[in-house]
Amino acid sequence: MRKPARFAATTAAGLLALSSLTACANDAAGTGADSGSGGGGKGEHVKIMVGGLDKVIYLPAMLTQRLGYFSAEGLNVELLSEPAGVQAETALVSGQVQGAVGFYDHTLDLQVKGKDIESVVQFSQAPGEVEVVSNKAADEITSPKDFKGKKLGVTGLGSSTDFLTKYLAVKNGVNVSEFTPVAVGAGPTFISALQQGSIDGGMTTDPTVATILDKKAGQVLIDMRTPQGSLEALGGPYPSSSLYMRTDWVNSHKDTVQKLANAFVKTLKWMSTHSATEIADKMPADYSQGNKFLYAAAIKSTLPMFTEDGVMPKNGPETVEKVLKAFNPTIKNADVDLSKTYTTEFVEKATG
Repeated sequence: MRKPARFAATTAAGLLALSSLTACANDAAGTGADSGSGGGGKGEHVKIMVGGLDKVIYLPAMLTQRLGYFSAEGLNVELLSEPAGVQAETALVSGQVQGAVGFYDHTLDLQVKGKDIESVVQFSQAPGEVEVVSNKAADEITSPKDFKGKKLGVTGLGSSTDFLTKYLAVKNGVNVSEFTPVAVGAGPTFISALQQGSIDGGMTTDPTVATILDKKAGQVLIDMRTPQGSLEALGGPYPSSSLYMRTDWVNSHKDTVQKLANAFVKTLKWMSTHSATEIADKMPADYSQGNKFLYAAAIKSTLPMFTEDGVMPKNGPETVEKVLKAFNPTIKNADVDLSKTYTTEFVEKATG
């Protein structure tokens, strides 16, 4: 486990409406260092949908590709990108892809909807999300208690940023009907909405956070990029970014899932022994948007959220359930079997 740091999030549009950043990410996925990135390489073909390939919270997906760890396991992994985790979830449930890189909380939400999905590699122990406010609204919004009557940006309705925003509101005495969530995606679309006043604040992740601060377009209100930030805001570790898959597919393709776990755990260990600059150097050039220093700083701010072994953090599922039950009536009245929302079977073999 890593030492603490602070908080960040994301936002989205329609299933096919990619932001310019994630469009670039798709291009990179087709030409990554690992020949399997575009689906034309050698080895067993696996499609993985990522809720924004360029987002630092999902960095292990492309980094594993760039380090060549998928192909070393005999896999031809095709990385696809959607701007929000909820869209990656949709692609997985519909069978378009075999795996999704997104937030673990979707596994609980889907279970109560009758879908068996489980996290097989847990990348993180904190949300990696940041609630930012525009400079104009900074005096009016000094805590989530001030969310009432405000327009707050999220990656997409039903996304993890939507979930966390609602929890912060409810926890601080604001009903979910008393503010307006606005789906604005991430990257340029989020920043534009903040600057133009379409939103008063919102939840997003790096590198969007780093860009907002660099442009002086807003201020950090709540930082959940570290375990400490997660503890302060949510009351405990909050496992977020993960590789999650349909349970029936996992059970019928255990050899393939083990290879994926081997590759991802190797990447997490590599990340724990290399600097943010070294990590940035391995990523596609367009991810830095022409500012490698700022991109490396964004990675450095978010690194504390990542696990070093892919194992679900202790009490993490319980924190997620508590958060969702606070505002989601479907989950609040449901009996969630947390043991079915994740497995450590594959990462334990990978770390052994």
